[in-house]
Amino acid sequence: MEEKYTIGETAKIIGSTIKTVRYYDEIGLLKPTSYTEGGHRLYTNEDIWRLEMITNLRYLDFGIDEISKMLSEEIPVDKALDWQIESLETQATTLMDMISILRQAKEHDGDSLQYLHNLVNARTINSEHKKQFIDKKVKESQLLLGIPKEWRDSFFHYFNKYIINQVKSSAKQTAAWHELQELINDPQFIKDLKNTEFLYMNIVHQPKYNATTLVRKLENIHDRLNKALKQKLPASSPVVQAIVDDTARLYANSEQLDNKEDYFHYFVKYIQRTKTKRLQRCETLCAILSPQYYQLSKANQLLFQGIEWRLEHTENSGRE
Repeated sequence: MEEKYTIGETAKIIGSTIKTVRYYDEIGLLKPTSYTEGGHRLYTNEDIWRLEMITNLRYLDFGIDEISKMLSEEIPVDKALDWQIESLETQATTLMDMISILRQAKEHDGDSLQYLHNLVNARTINSEHKKQFIDKKVKESQLLLGIPKEWRDSFFHYFNKYIINQVKSSAKQTAAWHELQELINDPQFIKDLKNTEFLYMNIVHQPKYNATTLVRKLENIHDRLNKALKQKLPASSPVVQAIVDDTARLYANSEQLDNKEDYFHYFVKYIQRTKTKRLQRCETLCAILSPQYYQLSKANQLLFQGIEWRLEHTENSGRE
């Protein structure tokens, strides 16, 4: 018989608390293998090993969501490690910047607080400066050249909403914005971004709605995806698959709607074009800049998984 441990014994072995182990069970991160007749949790050596792994990852500042995806193999370990390294590097840069501000302020005896205030304000980028920078880069790069302004605005809707119009930035977010500026100034980043335009052009060149209606429908799709995420629904669930169908109706042209398999191939090709090193770094920085943008990225990931599942399911059905 495999040895089993109570929740108290388990917490002691991993150097944690009963409250923490119980919390991991309640959120579905790690459930005990079995229970006593009285309903008390029992953990195996394998459970304890996984709890120790969770503890180590938490020590390294991994979020609960990232740990869950790693344990379920939803994301590869090496990819999760890369994300965390990038996040910690950004934090390290931020901390050095904060230390520099504090040291400079300390040197100004008598007016340290006023000098501190001036330094922080000098490093903070307001919404208008962000907008001016992006508008200038869009014009210089000829991104979306010839597209009416209302459609360009819809293309940047979420970026403007969560990044440009952010009211107040922390030191970490300010550092992420400065790195994002450097990234956007890279000609290769602009080239990568232009390679993702073709999906959007479907809507612009064969519009079913005006730009305002498009944004409203996109907001509705992402609200539904967020609800699906909260309910932890898989990509294969009827709810997510219904969202996949609505997304196809929103983006696909008339010919693609006649053959959805062609559209899903088309969409997967778009997904692959977004997986360049620079575009993924942009996603990471935007997630640091805005929790809402991070949630948007998670919702998009669920949508992409739903489309990939649909395509695989359709192809398997065809072979049968």
